[in-house]
Amino acid sequence: MDHAEENEILAASQRYYVERPIFSHPVLQERLHKKDKISDSIGDKLKQAFTCTPKKIRNIIYMFLPITKWLPAYKFKEYVLGDLVSGISTGVLQLPQGPFAVISLMIGGVAVRLVPDDIVIPGGVNATNGTEARDALRVKVAMSVTLLSGIIQFCLGVCRFGFVAIYLTEPLVRGFTTAAAVHVFTSMLKYLFGVKTKRYSGIFSVVYSTVAVLQNVKNLNVCSLGVGLMVFGLLLGGKEFNERFKEKLPAPIPLEFFAVVMGTGISAGFNLKESYNVDVVGTLPLGLLPPANPDTSLFHLVYVDAIAIAIVGFSVTISMAKTLANKHGYQVDGNQELIALGLCNSIGSLFQTFSISCSLSRSLVQEGTGGKTQAVLSAIVIVNLKGMFMQFADLPFFWRTSKIELTIWLTTFVSSLFLGLDYGLITAVIIALLTVIYRTQSPSYKVLGQLPDTDVYIDIDAYEEVKEIPGIKIFQINAPIYYANSDLYSSALKRKTGVNPALIMGARRKAMKKYAKEVGNANVANATVVKVDAEVDGEDATKPEEENDEVKYPPIVIKNTFPEELQRFMPPGENIHTVILDFTQVNFIDSVGVKTLAGIVKEYGDVGIYVYLAGCSAQVINDLTQNRFFENPALKELLFHSIHDAVLGSQLREALAEQEASALPPQEDSEPNATAEA
Repeated sequence: MDHAEENEILAASQRYYVERPIFSHPVLQERLHKKDKISDSIGDKLKQAFTCTPKKIRNIIYMFLPITKWLPAYKFKEYVLGDLVSGISTGVLQLPQGPFAVISLMIGGVAVRLVPDDIVIPGGVNATNGTEARDALRVKVAMSVTLLSGIIQFCLGVCRFGFVAIYLTEPLVRGFTTAAAVHVFTSMLKYLFGVKTKRYSGIFSVVYSTVAVLQNVKNLNVCSLGVGLMVFGLLLGGKEFNERFKEKLPAPIPLEFFAVVMGTGISAGFNLKESYNVDVVGTLPLGLLPPANPDTSLFHLVYVDAIAIAIVGFSVTISMAKTLANKHGYQVDGNQELIALGLCNSIGSLFQTFSISCSLSRSLVQEGTGGKTQAVLSAIVIVNLKGMFMQFADLPFFWRTSKIELTIWLTTFVSSLFLGLDYGLITAVIIALLTVIYRTQSPSYKVLGQLPDTDVYIDIDAYEEVKEIPGIKIFQINAPIYYANSDLYSSALKRKTGVNPALIMGARRKAMKKYAKEVGNANVANATVVKVDAEVDGEDATKPEEENDEVKYPPIVIKNTFPEELQRFMPPGENIHTVILDFTQVNFIDSVGVKTLAGIVKEYGDVGIYVYLAGCSAQVINDLTQNRFFENPALKELLFHSIHDAVLGSQLREALAEQEASALPPQEDSEPNATAEA
């Protein structure tokens, strides 16, 4: 017998015994004393907000310069070799490859729209000068878009807009990044095949790009494809080698670096550009360009695109950050990411830099890729997207575990793939929010029973040992009760418990008519079914409620005294005297939900069934109080600390009622009244 089994046996043999009163809400409140809360004045709050303390200064520095936080904790001997290899490889890629492909396509689309190929450039003497002037204008457009998107990102970060990252659930992130990987993959195809195609961006750009490549596949460059496939095979085999022997290697072999060197050597040695018409990156300028002021007069032409680029850039970055954070067990601050992106884009645009984001392939493997030959670049990028494409394996997993998360994944992928990452992301977030509404609007409802001789209450449909307590129905919902599901809650309560006050009322009316027919008393037959108790707490129970009352809260639950002489005319069924609503999983209830709950209490009370609320949180009690549910203080007697308290309270109430009934003198007149309780 192992240690785990011994612990299980020991735990199963343990017992605990608790002796305490039955805690209804009033009884519990008598035992508790609230702490006095002293709220700060507005002046104190403002003083605290603007007071400069070392802790606040340190947090601000950490937010804008996170290197000051992680650098002192850097493990030099453990990290330096891997970081050195990673840094060199990333740098080799970054020069020829540039920024994220999707952001490039979005900015390129703006530049081509405002500065098309056939634009007439003033002062353009020849084709070369005209092309250079056109490209200079496009650089101005890119600078303006980059600056404006950076300002937007920085402002969003300062305004703490990074909270939207919490709406990027894991299925959404994985579907989004997989779609982004497909975008990158399709943008690399033309370089892999060595064909010339038009540049596409926006809705259905993936389809247009793929179709364009397939239409020109007859013009493919065999040399480009051969070099690309060779590098493709080298990387796949090398990565498998790195994975298999990662425990024995001090650092992963920088395969991308060797691919760059090999591709560059082949390109130069065989003169691929002139001899085989293979595209190469060409000459790269050295150093940083001199500072220049972006053209702010273009802002009104590019602000829509800048907003889209700012959001997509942040979304791609935070999505990849969350993917890696989940893998390595750390947290990501969305506000910090926005501020970092905003500063980099705003300041970088002054030096004619491009809008930044993260790279899927480079971020995934913590290595860079790159080279001079375009086919080499495309092969390396495609290989490093392998991890993203492996996320298609999520589909069978979500199919088995959660159809809703599967829906989020698929809709995010499809919308991001065909609508573009900007509109696709917006669509995905809306769909994710709709699934939250759907989950709360269509929660699970359960009828609970007792595990014998315990205070444990479990779903009666799930376990054979669980038994219902005679005369009591316990109903549970696992969601808040609010305007979207309150009517469904009321209907589910009647359907699942099988206790419907309207049907009980109808059955009693029929019983009255059957009895009247038997005794031949027309007055009984024509009598209206009303409450037996003429007064409840000093109020006339038969008094009609005012038609103009906006909220009709129950006065109090009344006792059922349906005449025994009529019981034999009632259809056979379980005699339910109490319905317990388990609120342990209800985190709030709005005004519509409170009205629905009040209607439930009144409707069941009219047929003599008590409705108890068990396990209400402080928030729910506050919601009930704010919405005037406790206008009659006696309704607080319906609240119990736990299900077991409610069960014991119900049984005690019934025992006392039976004791009182047995103490009453027998009635001389055996003929029943013409009225019976509703």
